[in-house]
Amino acid sequence: MPLLTFVLMGAMGDRRGWNDDELRQAVNSSVSWRAVARALGLKDTSAATPRRHAARLELDTSHFTGQRRWSDQQLREAVAVSSCWADVIVALGIVDNGAERVRVKGHAVRLRLDCSHLRSPHAKSAPDEVFDEPVRPEMLRYSAAALAMAWFTLRGCPVALPIEPQEYDLLVTTSKGIQRVQVKSCASRNRRGYWDVGIGRRPYTLDKTAGKMPYDPDSIDLFFIVLGDGGIYVIPSSVLAGRTSISADSYNQYRVGDASSLLGGAPAAADAPRRASKYAGEFVGSRFRLDPKRFAFDVYSGGQAV
Repeated sequence: MPLLTFVLMGAMGDRRGWNDDELRQAVNSSVSWRAVARALGLKDTSAATPRRHAARLELDTSHFTGQRRWSDQQLREAVAVSSCWADVIVALGIVDNGAERVRVKGHAVRLRLDCSHLRSPHAKSAPDEVFDEPVRPEMLRYSAAALAMAWFTLRGCPVALPIEPQEYDLLVTTSKGIQRVQVKSCASRNRRGYWDVGIGRRPYTLDKTAGKMPYDPDSIDLFFIVLGDGGIYVIPSSVLAGRTSISADSYNQYRVGDASSLLGGAPAAADAPRRASKYAGEFVGSRFRLDPKRFAFDVYSGGQAV
């Protein structure tokens, strides 16, 4: 009977279809291990062997970003020159939201970077320091819900958040009962100078390119819309039924307030009239008719928010 002979792979020679020089070139020109595998003529999922040999050769992979838009080296440089995590986020050129901040922090920990100098942005400021960060229009979509909650709360209308994802963003108890409110925003005018506000929703599908569809008017009672100039609109869903976008300029009768100073807009005159749309009276009942100015949500540089 023939004897089975086990031979070490090293004794049979290197069976790779690529050599160390080709691996070096692939690593230098790629931003992920999947890209390295493709450059070597391998499947995307066959990066284990290139990674092992790259470790043997001690190749520099700090420029790899993978699914990120920033590399390890960019993170190292951002952490070194920043004084807080907000500065790090800005240096990396990404939106400062909860998910991205946690991702950046986690990656910094994995890289064992010294982050002890990144003091909390909530640390007590020196007496002569003033918060003067500029308004970032792209953050309006994240703050619109908070503005809506403040608007209704100032009118004595309790606000609740759904504990599970729903078609509405807020539940508001008004003089007409509980209203389901969908919050929308528009940060800037279009090329023609109009405020085009998207009020549709994307179907529940994995395809992010799917067109938007209108909300079911039986699922939403009100739309709360805030514009980049501070304009606040509250529009019944019955008025917008079947639409996926509107020009806010056509719905001025539903404009109920102005928060332009919060958004860094041109301040209104201190003696500007504080008027509220008559439509606002539907939320607060008889209190509005007794003193309509009391319930205006206008913010002026020379006065107080009421």
